[in-house]
Amino acid sequence: MSDRIIAACDGASKGNPGPAGWAYVVADAQEVPQRWESGPLGKATNNVAELTALERLLEAIDPTRPIEVRMDSQYAMNAVTKWLPGWKRNGWKTAAGKPVANQELVMRIDALLSGRTVDFVYVPAHRADGDLLNALADQAASDAAALQQAAGTAHGDQDLPVPDRTAQSAARTTTRTPKPRRATGGVIKAKFPGQCHCGRSYAAKDPIAKGPQGWGHPDCRTATPA
Repeated sequence: MSDRIIAACDGASKGNPGPAGWAYVVADAQEVPQRWESGPLGKATNNVAELTALERLLEAIDPTRPIEVRMDSQYAMNAVTKWLPGWKRNGWKTAAGKPVANQELVMRIDALLSGRTVDFVYVPAHRADGDLLNALADQAASDAAALQQAAGTAHGDQDLPVPDRTAQSAARTTTRTPKPRRATGGVIKAKFPGQCHCGRSYAAKDPIAKGPQGWGHPDCRTATPA
């Protein structure tokens, strides 16, 4: 049996920069998901979230195991497969002589890649018929950005994230309905201000719950739009 690992990682930022999160999903050689993790980043750019997801994935994988990493970020992919050698030769400067953006993150990833077998595969994002592992990582990262809390196998979450296939064709910055985690009675405290489908807004730390129309006031869960 092959000891090859297949994984996907992704990052999300609601505003770019804005509330951000990272996530990865690890599968076996038959592409069956085995575990997943996600976490919040506070306010950050999408590029930082994408690179952080890759960093956390590489940290979580035995460096002696060959791994295939699927990503939908062309920036993160190019950073580690095309631009990184030139940046190092230039003293961590771009071809234009400017400091490399997100240098500390890129340097940590460079160190984690040393001496290990990693194949990077680009997969298109937000497609209904797209890569399942990428869709799982994308949803988990989006949830982490929206809720600003960690989730995953290590946190006791046995169920995989549920990709919103109807939103796969939308842009990354489109706000998706986050999946509540560890909520009591389906009610959680809002991490950020928002607007209920009833038209009224809610503030950070106000109680919110998921209804047929999305997130909003708990008493609006069963209400139908006018």
